[in-house]
Amino acid sequence: MLAQLGVILIVFLSAAEAWACASCGCTLSSDWEDASQKSFKFDLRYDYIDQNQLRSGVSTIAPVAASQLFNNGNPQEVEVDTRNVYVTAAAEYSIDPSWKISAIAPYIIRYHDTLGTASNGITAGPGGGEYISNTANFGDIKLIGRFQGFSPQHDFGVLLGIKLPTGSFSLTGTSTDPTAPGPAPIDRGLQPGTGTTDLIFGAYYSKALDKNWDFFTEALYQTALNSVDQYRPGDGVNLNFGFRYFWLDYLIPQIQINARYVQTDSGANADTFSTGGTLIYISPGVTVPFGSGFETYAFVQLPLYQFLLGVQLAPTSTVSIGARYTF
Repeated sequence: MLAQLGVILIVFLSAAEAWACASCGCTLSSDWEDASQKSFKFDLRYDYIDQNQLRSGVSTIAPVAASQLFNNGNPQEVEVDTRNVYVTAAAEYSIDPSWKISAIAPYIIRYHDTLGTASNGITAGPGGGEYISNTANFGDIKLIGRFQGFSPQHDFGVLLGIKLPTGSFSLTGTSTDPTAPGPAPIDRGLQPGTGTTDLIFGAYYSKALDKNWDFFTEALYQTALNSVDQYRPGDGVNLNFGFRYFWLDYLIPQIQINARYVQTDSGANADTFSTGGTLIYISPGVTVPFGSGFETYAFVQLPLYQFLLGVQLAPTSTVSIGARYTF
């Protein structure tokens, strides 16, 4: 039974949005499959991501230094903080041991504060487009199909899915620019939806090493099929590798290495300077099974390597907790 337990955080559960920047999303894997014959899985997950550290390239950068950077002669926007809470519900149905389908619906609570493009890195300047926003909305829904019937063990699988443009991309914040009071448009990359329809595909493999250890590896790719209102999110690739240790009946330790590469957003309404990059994280965590198909899990994600284009806010850690019921 222990070999059938584990985290299935439901495919792309933690990557519920096409992130505005490389550093905006948790990259924790969700494809650690099992060989369970049960038909339904329901998952509810909470992710907290506080982007409170300005970074450029592989280093941190002071706000004053960031304000002195220019993109084709235009001053760099200096962001202060972006706090993200993702509450994601997912449901998966197993048609048979080889075929599964899932639906993922994220609810996104986000606070964002920026000094705009006319600041000195300490205080905002007039005409810089500075604003504050507090939003709480549903994001883009994903529908995923997976096939894992290549072997009797069902240890290798492929997936194909689509992200639908169900989330809003026209929310506004409150301007703090004295020259332009009133509502202020939120950056497209910080909207709960991208407006685009995205194709998702990937492959995964898991294997028991002995009675106590198993591992998995996966590769995932997401690309927008169109642009909307002169905005297209950058294509993204996730590569993940992890181990589980089955030692205690009531606690399953796990660790993952998560790598993400994302291209720069494009279009006249995109930030084409401060989006995109490469991230590598280490993610220790545990699953706690309670029997009768119910289990909880918790992970913390810590950066090992961050290379961010332009100037971007990045988190120093990400916390994920959730619960899953299988029947």
